[in-house]
Amino acid sequence: MVLRSDGSVEHRLFTDFPSLLEPGDLLVLNETRVIRARLRGRRLPGGGGAEILLLHPAAGLAFDPSATRWLALVRPGQKLRPGRRIALDDDAVITVESVAEGGARVVRFDSEHAVGELLERHGEVPLPPYIGEAGRPYADRYQTVFARVAGSVAAPTASLHFTRRVLDDLERRRVAISRIVLDIGLGTFRPIVENRLEEHRMHAERYEIPSDLPAAIERTRREGRRVVAAGTTVVRALEAAVDEGGRVREGAAETALYIKPGFRFRVIDAMLTNFHLPRSTLLVLVSAFAGYDAVRRAYEQAVSLGYRFFSFGDAMFVERGQDT
Repeated sequence: MVLRSDGSVEHRLFTDFPSLLEPGDLLVLNETRVIRARLRGRRLPGGGGAEILLLHPAAGLAFDPSATRWLALVRPGQKLRPGRRIALDDDAVITVESVAEGGARVVRFDSEHAVGELLERHGEVPLPPYIGEAGRPYADRYQTVFARVAGSVAAPTASLHFTRRVLDDLERRRVAISRIVLDIGLGTFRPIVENRLEEHRMHAERYEIPSDLPAAIERTRREGRRVVAAGTTVVRALEAAVDEGGRVREGAAETALYIKPGFRFRVIDAMLTNFHLPRSTLLVLVSAFAGYDAVRRAYEQAVSLGYRFFSFGDAMFVERGQDT
């Protein structure tokens, strides 16, 4: 689906995406790679099953395969209290150290092997829960074709639509392509449970802007072309990196930016995104970008025409609303 700045809607295939961009437009991709963050083991003592989903090292948000202490989600939570141990194999044990905010756990790896090696040996790609066990054979598809930098526990789902052919078509059309990294955490997908949008709190995520991107954005602006974000993660990273003078800063940083109606967009002119569920910060971001009424009408058409939602669903190309 294409949602134009005037609120009009077009229905296209993703292979048409390159034709929606003009020569000289700048497309920014998120080249984060999903890690094998889900571990299954047995509780000690007793031998009952346990599941651990690593979020990030306890010392910081940056992925570090050598870190031994991690923030994690665990199941079954009631049976995995501080002091409980989980065995992955005969020479790898995980100990629950403490309970963190929101019921997460700080866990410690006790093994002669580095955590990165244990993840490759025992870890699974953390597919969304609605896919279920039957979806595990499709784990390889939960990775973009340009994924490079390990660190996310979820994929930048809008970019799952890209193929080598589409990327080649973009290059032939002389669309400039740049890449950033934003390590996606579960906070991006945590539903809004508060009664007021303003009361929701975003969890911080780490991002990194390469040194050549600020100049590329400035060049695009001078030429009167558009900066196009592939996914809400790129939107958040670039809009969070803007300094007081309106220039995007290079380097690594963290952001808990919560984009909601009234937000002043300073970088992005158009974006690619999937269809999002109600009460999600992602849908709030899209509504802030394109305008609530325009997004509501577009979603009504999407539902009536059977567009697919969720990670492996359909995508929409959204131009910035005239009043945003």
